[in-house]
Amino acid sequence: MDTCHDSLAPLFHNNRAWAAGMRAADPDFFTRLVGQQNPRWLWIGCSDSRVPANQIIGLDPGEVFVHRNVANLVQPGDLNCMSMLQFAVEVLRVEHVIVCGHYDCGGVRAALEDSAHGLVDYWIWSIREMRTRHAAGLAGLAGRQLRDTLCELNIIEQVERLAKSKILREAWERDWPVQVHGLVYRLADGLIQDLGVSLDRSVTQVERVRAAEQACLARGQAQSE
Repeated sequence: MDTCHDSLAPLFHNNRAWAAGMRAADPDFFTRLVGQQNPRWLWIGCSDSRVPANQIIGLDPGEVFVHRNVANLVQPGDLNCMSMLQFAVEVLRVEHVIVCGHYDCGGVRAALEDSAHGLVDYWIWSIREMRTRHAAGLAGLAGRQLRDTLCELNIIEQVERLAKSKILREAWERDWPVQVHGLVYRLADGLIQDLGVSLDRSVTQVERVRAAEQACLARGQAQSE
């Protein structure tokens, strides 16, 4: 018995059912899909299996370019992320770069714990550093409220990192009107929220980022009362 094939059998069944359903609804769907990749949106999200980008925003394959990693981080030294960003901006010419984190993020939760978690600790070091940097604003928050607020701050920081990247700065110098947005997804109701930190070359980026951070911290404190 081919146990490997048996374990994958449900996936093959689901795949064939999905492909047949797509062809029944739109006979030309796959023909069009082969011939183009022209997404307007780049989605940088968390690897969490509960946060599927296309389904959350109701877009078909080919309509959104997706990059995912633990805790939706944009690390300048991450060649995978930076190569993806360059391809999306310079080749696909996306118009919107979205960083979408989610509440109850395992990476954020791990960053709040004192225990060791292995290799992921090297990946989430910036979240721990961010918690220290915002210690005064986070004072008094605990449990879910602390996790949710740090999750929002993490998204805002990734938006700022993108805006500072050489790839985005050069795109703006070429007058390409790409925008960067920070969104958060709530698992409990399936809804995304805008964190008010959309950036492009026309805005005063530092002021908008600091304002979004202060609004985030104020919201966390208000909800903890």
